[in-house]
Amino acid sequence: MKRNTTPTKTPALFPDLGFGLGLRREHYRHVMTSRPRVGWFEVISENFMVPGGNPRRVLEAVRRDYPVVLHGVSLSIGSVDPLDRHYLDQLATLARDIQPAWISDHLCWGSAHGMYAHDLLPIPYTSEALAHVAARVSAVQDHLGRRILLENPSSYLALKGAEMTEWEFLAELARRADCGILLDVNNIFVSAHNQGFDPHDYLDGIPGERVGQIHLAGHTAQDGLLIDTHDGKVRAEVWALYAEAMARFGMRSTMIEWDARVPAFEVLQDELARAEGHARAPATRQHPFVGRESRHAA
Repeated sequence: MKRNTTPTKTPALFPDLGFGLGLRREHYRHVMTSRPRVGWFEVISENFMVPGGNPRRVLEAVRRDYPVVLHGVSLSIGSVDPLDRHYLDQLATLARDIQPAWISDHLCWGSAHGMYAHDLLPIPYTSEALAHVAARVSAVQDHLGRRILLENPSSYLALKGAEMTEWEFLAELARRADCGILLDVNNIFVSAHNQGFDPHDYLDGIPGERVGQIHLAGHTAQDGLLIDTHDGKVRAEVWALYAEAMARFGMRSTMIEWDARVPAFEVLQDELARAEGHARAPATRQHPFVGRESRHAA
């Protein structure tokens, strides 16, 4: 089936920062002393919430030279626990001090009954969950005084009782809560393989004007699953899906995630150059996606 990849006509809600990298401690000194040619840096919010100390000193130095965005892992937006007001206060203070281009987190839950799982766990894609999460996103945005972005997670099972697809849920959530989308293209590919859906259907269902940022990363095959490991180069199939996304949505701020077995900075810059090449080239994907059977939790 021929797919529509005409760029989105509606203006994006977030600025295009170009091509960036995750700021990791292995490269603190290099970034601060060499000021490499990188468009912007993403940092993990929780690593910089404590005032003072070397991490905050590094972040403030980097922020003087580059745009910075904050990416969290502890918001637990899908939980039924009350929102953590102390955490939100810390995040708001960090945002006030750093003035990031935007703040993002994940469409997932990670806490229950006051205990944290330290994982990004899937939520049920139901109308009840949609209303619950939309209200929580609105409360977070009111607290922070700004619009946030939510990232699609990688998934390894599907909860029974879903009333909509993940992309339908994410698209409606973005509209209802007036938030943005951090579109992780690698996660789309990983989840599509594991769940047996067509990743191009996912792109079809995403409102392009809501996409403020794109993540790219490497993944690993294990026992028939694809695992979002962030420990290697972006795979060819993910590059092809990314090129299609950029052709469809127009240029969007893009970054490479590489969190394990972190290589030399020059390797990351090479990956970033590849991202720019794919982003500016016409989409050439015309291969049908062959999925797997969906996996379901009891």
